[in-house]
Amino acid sequence: MLHGASQYLISGLTTGATYGLTALGFTMIFNTTGIINFAQGEFVMLGGMLAVALMAVGAPLPAAVALAVLVTALVGALVERTVVRPVANAGPVQLVIVTIGISILVRGAAMLLWGKDTFALPAFSGTKPISLLGAAVAPQSLWVLAITLAVLALLKAFFSITIHGKAMLACAADPKAAALMGISVPRMAMASFGLSGFLGALGGAILTPVTLTSYDVGVMLGLKGFAACILGGLGSPFGAAFGGLLLGVLEALGAGYVSSAYKDAFAFIILLGLLFVRPTGLFGARSAERV
Repeated sequence: MLHGASQYLISGLTTGATYGLTALGFTMIFNTTGIINFAQGEFVMLGGMLAVALMAVGAPLPAAVALAVLVTALVGALVERTVVRPVANAGPVQLVIVTIGISILVRGAAMLLWGKDTFALPAFSGTKPISLLGAAVAPQSLWVLAITLAVLALLKAFFSITIHGKAMLACAADPKAAALMGISVPRMAMASFGLSGFLGALGGAILTPVTLTSYDVGVMLGLKGFAACILGGLGSPFGAAFGGLLLGVLEALGAGYVSSAYKDAFAFIILLGLLFVRPTGLFGARSAERV
């Protein structure tokens, strides 16, 4: 029983790390622009699919992953500049519809480019399981967890030390005051979309060797990333990351001890239950309100 719990824990942390990175992407954009970006899941999909495509044309695995992440970050920045910025003054509902439209467009383009097949990436350092706490752990799971922790540490340093990070925080706190202080709010918005694309693509690329990828994987990953974002507290970056890890673990335990048939439903059952108790999420301020 203990060994089974360890196995479910590690499996949940692996997928939860990707949910956390996706949730971080939601939070970055929301904090800077107030927009809920429902195209975030497509950034995750692009990370995996572009890495597969680049390897197919001869790129080594590290270069394929790095280029896929950078290209997706550029796609995120271009989405903000060409699609979101022209309608930035629209109402919240209209902006949500715009991001849903972007999601459908990107997913359709991916289907035309790569078809409906499922693709795989090789593991970063072999597939021989490692024994840990009585569980058999795939080396790729350790890569996923290590990269996620490294990203969190780098984000912490970025927002605490760098001028651009502090400028993004200023835009999150009060865009009008930030603009009066000489900060380019539109530029920070574009940077937030680029960073969101980077985080989503990184999550997709490191998870693909574990779960495979296809043109439509972004739909469910995006929804679960949003659920993790709400679970941790919308607007709290590290709350979002923790929410992703917690959601992955609870989902794995539910699938293991209840039924794997309801695996995808657990995330939303947990979310609905939390919203009844604490609508602002685990780490959200009770009095905070973003419109």
